[in-house]
Amino acid sequence: MANYRLNLNQQANGDYEVHENGCTYYPTQNYDDLGYYSSCALAVTAAKQKQPSKKINGCVHCSKSCHTS
Repeated sequence: MANYRLNLNQQANGDYEVHENGCTYYPTQNYDDLGYYSSCALAVTAAKQKQPSKKINGCVHCSKSCHTS
C-alpha cells in the first residue's frame, strides 16, 4: 500500500494530479492527503469523491496506469 496525495496546483491542461509517495512530483505543499491505497485507481476514485468539481488524473510518472490525459 502506498500513500497518495492530490496536488492542488492545476496543471496547464486543467488536470489535478494524484501522486504516489516516492514520486519526484509528490507534492509537499498545497495538496490534499488522500491516504493509503493498494492502487492508483482507488486513490484517483477517492480524490474524485473528495474534490468532485476538479478534473482529476493520475501522474504520468508514478501512476501511469491511471493517467488518461
